[in-house]
Amino acid sequence: MGEKTHKKFFNYIVKFWLIVVLLFLITVLFFYGVARGWFGTMPSFQDLENPKSNLASQVISSDGVVLGTFFIENRSNVDYRDISPNLINAIIAIEDVRFEKHSGIDQRALARVAFGVLTGNSKGGGSTITQQLAKNLFPRGNLNTPQLILRKFQEWITAVKLERTYSKEEIIAMYLNTVFYGHNAYGIKSASATFFDKKPDSLNLQEAALMAGVVNRPSGYSPISHPEAALERRNLVLHQMEKYGYINQQTYDSVSQLPLGVSKYGMLDHNRGLATYFREYLRRWMKNWCTNHYKANGKPYNLYTDGLQIYTTINSRMQKYAEEAVREHLANDLQPAFFEHWKGYPNAPFVFQTDDEEEVARAVEKIMKQSMKRSERYRLLRKAGVDADSIEKSFNTPVEMSVFSWSGPIDTVLTPMDSIRYYKYFLNAGLLSVESHTGYVRAYVGGDDYRFFKYDHVMQGKRQVGSTFKPFLYTLAMQEGEYSPCYKVPNISYSVELGDGTYWTPKNSSSQRIGEEVTLKWALANSNNWISTYLIKRFSPQSVIKMAHNMGVTSYIPPVPAIALGTPDLSLYEMVGAMNTFANQGVYIKPMYVLKIEDKNGNVLERFVPKKNEAMDDITAYKMIELMKGVVQSGTGIRLRYKYGFTNPIAGKTGTTQNQSDGWFMGITPDLTTGIWVGAEDRSVHFRSIRLGQGANMALPIWAIYMKKVYADTTLHISQGDFEKPLKDISIEFDCEKYDKQHNTGVDDDSSDENEF
Repeated sequence: MGEKTHKKFFNYIVKFWLIVVLLFLITVLFFYGVARGWFGTMPSFQDLENPKSNLASQVISSDGVVLGTFFIENRSNVDYRDISPNLINAIIAIEDVRFEKHSGIDQRALARVAFGVLTGNSKGGGSTITQQLAKNLFPRGNLNTPQLILRKFQEWITAVKLERTYSKEEIIAMYLNTVFYGHNAYGIKSASATFFDKKPDSLNLQEAALMAGVVNRPSGYSPISHPEAALERRNLVLHQMEKYGYINQQTYDSVSQLPLGVSKYGMLDHNRGLATYFREYLRRWMKNWCTNHYKANGKPYNLYTDGLQIYTTINSRMQKYAEEAVREHLANDLQPAFFEHWKGYPNAPFVFQTDDEEEVARAVEKIMKQSMKRSERYRLLRKAGVDADSIEKSFNTPVEMSVFSWSGPIDTVLTPMDSIRYYKYFLNAGLLSVESHTGYVRAYVGGDDYRFFKYDHVMQGKRQVGSTFKPFLYTLAMQEGEYSPCYKVPNISYSVELGDGTYWTPKNSSSQRIGEEVTLKWALANSNNWISTYLIKRFSPQSVIKMAHNMGVTSYIPPVPAIALGTPDLSLYEMVGAMNTFANQGVYIKPMYVLKIEDKNGNVLERFVPKKNEAMDDITAYKMIELMKGVVQSGTGIRLRYKYGFTNPIAGKTGTTQNQSDGWFMGITPDLTTGIWVGAEDRSVHFRSIRLGQGANMALPIWAIYMKKVYADTTLHISQGDFEKPLKDISIEFDCEKYDKQHNTGVDDDSSDENEF
């Protein structure tokens, strides 16, 4: 080889290495620039330490059950220790079998992808779990091709940073927390609850394999929408697990034959699950709380993205029993009776105080138009700028819709106006159950079905309370030394002067024991209106209102004598809180529903304590308990004994309002005070007879069904014993037979006839 040739060869070698070095330096400079953010913002170390994602706030029951979530993305995080090993193995087998060996980028996988691109024989992607995590934590958005290529390099660098920042266990847990599984489920915690009604640590092998398979294509591999594709994908995951030694051939053969196992699927949303009405009330309350509480950065908390943990007083089992009780009574007994009661009647189910057909027709039309204007459909159309005539026309045009029935939603074709008339036939119910000595709300049922009836009859609804108001009046009587439950008053008509020369003289709906002397216990047990009139005349409406306010009632009560019979409109929440005062030895305790609120890291942001005030002394409260026991022993609530078989001490009060529009029952035991209201949306819709429309028939059975279930669950530790007596010695005779002998009067003969407002 000549000197010239040798020199030429040497120059080629130099140029080659210069190019190699230059390419290397350019590559290094490029990656350095990417890492430094020259080509676009890169996540900082702080971002990696605190990755941003929309975390759902969770509503947690007192017994540790997640009742629901508030979210933009239904996402909740779990730690590695809270994830089933089956799922860890399944996701590694199908997504990144060398996960434990690489440092964020798998060179072998990249080489395989490159070879596949060159040969046209692709055998899978090259992204590691860590790279997928980087992509999930810092989404790509809408990028063009050059931007997408650049983003890929950014994700490589982010993956390496993640590997340096976190352990392998933390990385795979973060990955499973960020993945979208379809059906509004973000993260494995939400997905486990959505598809299997389980926690992530309880997933069995076939469930874990299904979840690992879904992440590749949530819509295409949905076990709900595409079960065949989901089954094939799940079995591919099982095959990969067998291939890499996570399971043996025998396990694969048996498990691959199993069905998908998603029978408990239930997409989590605000309309489904336990305590839907309570969760909606809590959502509004929490939004107000968030606006007044601030994060370290000075911004207010966001209920839908900050992953707050809201620990409530609701007991999930008691909530379930309460919802079941409402359903069982309304669906099986009361609603069918109401349909039968109105069969064949014109203008059903409306009742008016006139027989004039034209006047009735106008009244019905007025109610229907008012209901139309209150509807969500009308509100949205008006907001969109549609004129009133066009809206009314649309309300009389048939459309496809799903309507409520106790047997499940019915798909049908109706005009919106016909659907409004259809819903007028349904009786609604509200139930609130409060722990006596803590004020903790244990069960909260605001209506029949939140999907179809959005109105909350615990907090929002205020209806006439009927005879359930009478205990406020009798409390004043018991507070005076001369009165006791066995004190006697003549059962005659009484009048109250109204101050303008006129008199208020109410009637009794029962003719029992007219002219006789009757005990206050008998009078309250039978909701006697004359004795209530005697007492309001003795103590004045203003005194009764003051007592009601001391016991937690906040609504306005007009100072008129008629309140003695229950004319005020009050909420179920107010009534239950007030009646609970008797069980709590005279101390009103405001019903509370939140114990504490934590941030996503478990730091307590606020704890809550009950608000209390002494409304009466403990002896007065005990007198009232003894009085109200008479309602169940021999009065309007006696069917708790003879029909439902309760033998334990129960204090109670039924209530029936004008024309049977509302049925109430307040049931008090040593540990629980529970109130129920039943009625229709419109007060003009009701039973036409007191036999069917009284509180003892409408509301009391729900209490009975609920308490049967509560007592049957011994893990709840709800006492069936007697009420606690005051510590002071009470020189009062509660046995009215002995009281009669002491006072040399005739023996009182209690009766159970109804005599409501």
